[in-house]
Amino acid sequence: MWDTPYPWLIPLLLVLAAVFLYPILQIVRLSFTDANMIQVGYDYTLESYLRMFTLPGFLPMIGTTAFFVFFSVVFQLFAGFIVALLIVQGEKMNLRGTVVVRTSVLVAWAIPGVVIGVIWGMLYNETDAGIINYALSTIGLGPVSFLSDPTMALLSVTLANIWRGTAFSMILMYAGLKTVSKDVLEAAVIDGASALQRMKNVILPAIAPIILVNLIIISIDTFNTFDMVMALTGGGPGNSTEVIALSIYTAIFREFNLGEGAATAVVLLVVNVVMTLVYLKVLGRRGEE
Repeated sequence: MWDTPYPWLIPLLLVLAAVFLYPILQIVRLSFTDANMIQVGYDYTLESYLRMFTLPGFLPMIGTTAFFVFFSVVFQLFAGFIVALLIVQGEKMNLRGTVVVRTSVLVAWAIPGVVIGVIWGMLYNETDAGIINYALSTIGLGPVSFLSDPTMALLSVTLANIWRGTAFSMILMYAGLKTVSKDVLEAAVIDGASALQRMKNVILPAIAPIILVNLIIISIDTFNTFDMVMALTGGGPGNSTEVIALSIYTAIFREFNLGEGAATAVVLLVVNVVMTLVYLKVLGRRGEE
């Protein structure tokens, strides 16, 4: 029995069950109750799910989350690819500073989300103390209501998240670009292919699997964003920047509604599981290739 590896996995499985499985089961159980943090008792009911889907703020929250995730992911992919491409081209031309640039971009990935929220809050300060508004005032513009106007607040939070996620996107794109065969690129040049044609017919097809993996990972990460939004706007003004992960916090710790918060968490869990399964399927296909 002990000659096989499976018994040695038992301690790990017990830890995973205690740390992950049990809390998940508890959240699922609480989602089918009307539990709150004020009353002691609770009943098992579907009221939390029915209430969640019928609340006036549910559809706007879904719309806010969709806008935040879509534009964050699109621009993280694009910006990450551009930065990675510039670094790779700089290395080919033996330009100095490519290591410094790569390291500087990675700083955004290493900074905690709460700190990023505080930093961008200083940038977005709507008085003359705000760095962006101060810069605008020097040319006779501003002040801009970055955080007090609902539309501008959502755009500002999305921009901060794009800056945050570009670093990780750049890492994967950089790794993908480094795998593109130099011989194939040189053959394309000899055949008279322009830079645009090489990008379209050689580089992008070669790194397409990495782009797909990158897309799935940053989608999962963006969909679960909480700390940066909480530190930057707290979901305001009103609920204009309340994404689904933040709505869980609001339901439990501001409205003291455990059942509704747990129901929202289950919805978020289901979305994460679906995206994770897609990610694993993509990895499986890459392994078969």
